[in-house]
Amino acid sequence: MERHFGLDWLRIGAFGLLILYHIGLVFVPWAYHVKTAQPLEWVAVPMLALNSWRLLLLFVVSGYASRALLGKGSGLAGFAANRTLRLIVPLLFGILIVVPLQPWVELTTQRGYPHDFGHFLRHDYFRFGRVAGIVLPTWQHLWFVVYLWFYTILLAVTVAALGRWSLQRVFDRVFGTVLVWLIPAAWLVAVSAWLFPGIGPTNNLVDDLVSHAQYLPGFLFGFALAGSPATLAAMRRWWPWALGIGLLCYAVVVAIELHWPGSTTPSWPYGILFASARAVQGWSIIVALIGLADSYLNRDHPWRRMLTEAVFPFYIIHQTIIVGVEGALLPFALPPLVEFLILLVATVGGCWAFYAIGREIGWLRPLIGLRLRERREVTV
Repeated sequence: MERHFGLDWLRIGAFGLLILYHIGLVFVPWAYHVKTAQPLEWVAVPMLALNSWRLLLLFVVSGYASRALLGKGSGLAGFAANRTLRLIVPLLFGILIVVPLQPWVELTTQRGYPHDFGHFLRHDYFRFGRVAGIVLPTWQHLWFVVYLWFYTILLAVTVAALGRWSLQRVFDRVFGTVLVWLIPAAWLVAVSAWLFPGIGPTNNLVDDLVSHAQYLPGFLFGFALAGSPATLAAMRRWWPWALGIGLLCYAVVVAIELHWPGSTTPSWPYGILFASARAVQGWSIIVALIGLADSYLNRDHPWRRMLTEAVFPFYIIHQTIIVGVEGALLPFALPPLVEFLILLVATVGGCWAFYAIGREIGWLRPLIGLRLRERREVTV
């Protein structure tokens, strides 16, 4: 397989938007680990432009990348071992070192926890139980890494059981048409509006059927997409229509949100309409983005390699920076715009420092999700 630079750019962009989205969660009146003193209702409007597709796109792109990794010739066992090393080691590092600040800030700012961070680490974080309703220790935003590893192992087992690419022709025949847009959209509507109505994600792996029903098919779709020029061609063909419908559905979602803001339950049938429009919006935007990336972004750039490497370290550290900085800003009661700008600069700068320093320290590289540097033979 040749590397698809357009999908690399999508992954980079999706992680960049994820950072903005998590900063936005500080200001929108939805639950989050730290909240500004006066949440703003209107922030829900730009947030709803992203939250129906941002994570599903990452799983699709991750599935695509998994096909390329599996094709490198190390075999299924080598593939599974490599993914375990690259995902579980940073996960453990994150749980032990990166994440603890987040639940402490949430406990002190929202749940009346009276102790300092040192006491929290010594006595409560490793309790393996609940503290004021929060299960500790926790993986917080690193749930994505857990799910990705789990799906990767399921993929390896499935390929071993079925044989490589045995279903590829069926996938090509079905999804090499407009059905690449219609079937996944219909499935997501069924999941959101009919199978799990009103049920949100738990991010705890074992009790999160609504997430698995969306993200696991997305991951497997991305894996099959990597071997299907016909499906990519269909997405190139249909992306303008998908984009138009996606924007129309977004308008419906926003209209319902503005009429029933926050946690208010819409009257029937608007709740079902909201879930259905959001599902169609999400997959339509994904089809449009992949079609656009395949048409216009499948080209390299000197920055691509560095940014592709940097996104995982950025992901590991970004939420801890956001939560920690906002927790420190709360006593000052700053205007929302000032808070936002400080959070944006601090998060981008902190993420870059975390990556730039970590990549230069050999033993730290695998802890932040980077490959070990290859040893170069010295000839005399």
